[in-house]
Amino acid sequence: MIRVAILYPKTESSTFDMGYYLSKHVPLVIARLSNMGLRRFDVDAGLGGVAPGQPAPFAAIGYLIYDKVEDLQGGLATHGAELMGDIPNFTNVQPLIQVSQIER
Repeated sequence: MIRVAILYPKTESSTFDMGYYLSKHVPLVIARLSNMGLRRFDVDAGLGGVAPGQPAPFAAIGYLIYDKVEDLQGGLATHGAELMGDIPNFTNVQPLIQVSQIER
């Protein structure tokens, strides 16, 4: 299995609309990619760092779970432009994206 982590950095000038992300963007991703191998989509909302009062380095992190990287690539080839085009509707930062092998 693979995990795609989409990390939205939090800075002094960044904005992130969690309401839009959860009510519009996440359902859009699920609608477009669930029949193309997406098994699960999880979301973390950043609360803080390890030290008391330390800000979270990321406003949110989205996790997409697939069986194989080819499923991800096929979904992004078909719907990537639409999904990436929705990003300015909820944030003004460019997300960091990492594809990882899930090790157990």
